[in-house]
Amino acid sequence: MDCWSPSLNVDLEFAKLVNRMHPPRVTVDNITDRNATLIKVDSANKRGSLLEVVQVLTDLNILIKRAYISSDGQWFMDVFHVTDQYGNKLSEDNVADRIQQSLGPRGCSFRSLRGSVGFQSAIEHTTIELTGRDRPGLLSEVFAVLSDLKCNVVAAEIWTHNSRMASIVYITDEESGSPIEDADQLAKIKQLLLFILKGDRDRRGAQTAVSVGSTHTQRRLHQLMYADRDYDTELTEEYARSESSRGVKRLVTVENCSEKEYTVVNLRCPDRPKLLFDTVCTLTDMQYVVFHATIIVEGSEASQEFYIRHTDGCPISSEAERQRVIDCLEAAIKRRTSEGLRLELCGEDRTGLLSDVTRIFRENGLSVTRAEVTTRGSKVVNTFYVMDSSGDQVKSETIEAIRTAMGESKLKVTEDDTVKLKPKPKPNSQQTGRFSLSHLFRSRSEKFLYNLGLISSCSEVA
Repeated sequence: MDCWSPSLNVDLEFAKLVNRMHPPRVTVDNITDRNATLIKVDSANKRGSLLEVVQVLTDLNILIKRAYISSDGQWFMDVFHVTDQYGNKLSEDNVADRIQQSLGPRGCSFRSLRGSVGFQSAIEHTTIELTGRDRPGLLSEVFAVLSDLKCNVVAAEIWTHNSRMASIVYITDEESGSPIEDADQLAKIKQLLLFILKGDRDRRGAQTAVSVGSTHTQRRLHQLMYADRDYDTELTEEYARSESSRGVKRLVTVENCSEKEYTVVNLRCPDRPKLLFDTVCTLTDMQYVVFHATIIVEGSEASQEFYIRHTDGCPISSEAERQRVIDCLEAAIKRRTSEGLRLELCGEDRTGLLSDVTRIFRENGLSVTRAEVTTRGSKVVNTFYVMDSSGDQVKSETIEAIRTAMGESKLKVTEDDTVKLKPKPKPNSQQTGRFSLSHLFRSRSEKFLYNLGLISSCSEVA
């Protein structure tokens, strides 16, 4: 089979023309399947169509139980068997309109996300992207620097995987509440955050960026971690040994189908929300096109089969490329896997809240493996997944110490079988020890800012 690639400009203009002539058609069927709603999407085929559809469904908190996808030719046809997040059929009458609007000629797949951490407008916030080596206390240092620089964190999402960290943070100026546009201030923020991220152990190098365009947070996080090569276990021997010692089985197989000139990717793993979005994101970022796919969820297990080719029209042609696809898809599955104890903090928003909360985690020996930060009016809803920095189970005494230190903030703990919380203890002399650690960290932050000439005296930060 000949491998060829049409002119990009001609291809894009032709795709726009076809999309205007044949806009996507979405139908919703609540009759055919007893247990799920059928969503059918027909449209002219263009690169990225599958990702757009899956992203819209994911953003609407729709769970995909089965899917049959075909885009071999000039037409794109998908059938999704879906439920709401509680396992029920969809009841909203405007689901089809919302999906069709997002996929139309002027549509944008994160148009429906206002008020969600998945979508943030550049008109309202300044966006900061961070990647680097993960370590205990890193998040505490990042939010402490932003607080010292008078930045208010409006929303954020943080992922960690394979000893790497990627985060997207949306900030405003503390005084005005407006996006930060001053070039000198942005350069200062970038400089300090880069210094924090690099530390003294990051072999691959940390990255910071300030963006001005709208972004789909989770889509961008996949791109950041892929660019940071979080899938490369050879560069993290400790991670590879840990996977091997636990007998972790391969989740992905890749083989060529010579008769049809496709590469067939099979994936089997425990099901979870947004799994299909994560795998399709990765295939798209790796420049592969999905021509056919079958998605089946049975109980707690998910099975995904993709027939793919590279954008140049060729199937996978080398063992190194095959292994890279396996590694990248397995990384995509594990990035969003929630490790640790889930802590949800709800309360009144205030300046420096995240800096204080993550400092308390750090002082109590907890590492954040994943986090979502949202602001709704004057209220904040922050979700953290935390683990003991030593690798041990989180102790109930630690949770109670954090609950005491939070003050008026409301702490909700999602327990597992290993954590049984005791009644709230009375304050004791141990509180003094935690205050000393806080004072030490604050003193080091003041000295650091003073040495860089950002404050005239240490008392300015108090």
